[in-house]
Amino acid sequence: MQRLIRHLESRAGWRALVTAFGLGALASLAMPPIHAIPVLLLALPGLVILLGKAESWKRAALLGWAFGWGHHLIGLYWITYSILTEAERLWWLVPLAVPLLALWMGIYSVIPAVLAWKARPGWPRVMVLAGAWVLAEFVRGWAFTGFPWNLMGSVWTFSALPVQGAAWIGVHGLSLVTVALACTPLLGRRAMAGGLAVLAGFGAFGLARLWHVEPEPLPVTLVLVQGNVAQEAKWREESRWPIFRRYLELSRQGAEAASQEAPGTRPVIIWPETASPFLLADDPEARRIAAAALPPDGLLLAGTVRAEWGPDRRATKLFNSLVAMGPDATVSAVYDKAHLVPFGEYMPLSGLLPIRVIRGGVDFGAGPGPVAMSLPGLPAASPLICYEVIFSGAVVGKERPGWLLNITNDAWFGISAGPHQHLATARLRAVEEGLPLARAAQTGISAVFDSRGREVARLPLGETGIALAPLPAAGRPTPFSQLGLAIPAILTAVFLMVGLAGSVRQAKLATT
Repeated sequence: MQRLIRHLESRAGWRALVTAFGLGALASLAMPPIHAIPVLLLALPGLVILLGKAESWKRAALLGWAFGWGHHLIGLYWITYSILTEAERLWWLVPLAVPLLALWMGIYSVIPAVLAWKARPGWPRVMVLAGAWVLAEFVRGWAFTGFPWNLMGSVWTFSALPVQGAAWIGVHGLSLVTVALACTPLLGRRAMAGGLAVLAGFGAFGLARLWHVEPEPLPVTLVLVQGNVAQEAKWREESRWPIFRRYLELSRQGAEAASQEAPGTRPVIIWPETASPFLLADDPEARRIAAAALPPDGLLLAGTVRAEWGPDRRATKLFNSLVAMGPDATVSAVYDKAHLVPFGEYMPLSGLLPIRVIRGGVDFGAGPGPVAMSLPGLPAASPLICYEVIFSGAVVGKERPGWLLNITNDAWFGISAGPHQHLATARLRAVEEGLPLARAAQTGISAVFDSRGREVARLPLGETGIALAPLPAAGRPTPFSQLGLAIPAILTAVFLMVGLAGSVRQAKLATT
């Protein structure tokens, strides 16, 4: 550590910025699906050392920005795949999109860097960095509609055991602990021993939570249907019927397998986001054909586009929706996605930008937000379409549902880290809320988690098929589900206040 400190302290000028960039890129390797968590023991202390040599707050801000740029450039590389699905039209964005997005996301590392630079060396600086880092995560989840992707607490999602603390402190609380523990090598052996004790405590807490036997699952068999349809083929006119037939055939196979493997249970067939190439809510013939694939007691929960029509029978508004329908082809419930993706589902500053990334002339409309969707013969579900699942503390409405239902189209991101990172956030929501979660993804990864985040079923990335799983019972409301972001917000404030107070005290002692 002393050799590392001397080496990093010798970095000056542009070399320090390049080093900060490299340390940020290194830190991204701790994220899913690699989970190389030990790299944080180098990356975050390295940032602290560089900040300690900064001669001004402006220099500290640049170092933080460089670190964040490298971190997000590597962590978000997979966004390029979504552009390549329309390479003939958007080819010019390929070398620009991710570097510019990462450059923007790097701004969120500026405040933690500046506040840590202002703090005194030692434990005050570490506590301020951890608190300010999570403060920036809160802002990132809210500003400009929010993009809380790859929060630092996500590094622990490789298993259910290390994320059980999220039931109390949420993913932001895990981020707080992770940043602080990663910096303990700077504080000496006692601090490192204390960090190991904290890790052991979290492990013991996780074992205690997982020791309890889950309640008996409900008499329902979930049938996750993964059509594995490539995004570039999805909306071609000649592909519509072949895609529809694929989902119908997989649904029939799933219903038959459910009757054989779990007789006496009700089959609930789940299609991913926009799986239907026809507007099911508006197309009686498509609903009739889909209903024919259902068993007499079956239920289909399907992702589809829904439209509102003008007097000339032209669509005036589109919705990214989930519809529930039974064998009688009647739609019993509809949920419209509320948290839309900028540039993907609507154009910000419509009419002012010289380009239009999304096709067509109609933006998607937003639904009312998290709801407990009533389903015939089932516990109410909280539908979460695509990245709605990444917003901690915002996946459940006023009424507590019996389970979380996430449908998504990760075909945009190809065979990359993106779908793994998306799945990791879904697991965290199950633990935070104490609710089982079912996830159907167009190309994967489809999965079912119980209320403690244990994996019940999975379909790997890039495979066509079905996965069967019982619907796990809901757990008891967790402290996080009752208090939401208040708990990690209070912890963040405590870290910041204690760290800043320690800095003031040390400054006074230094002057006396």
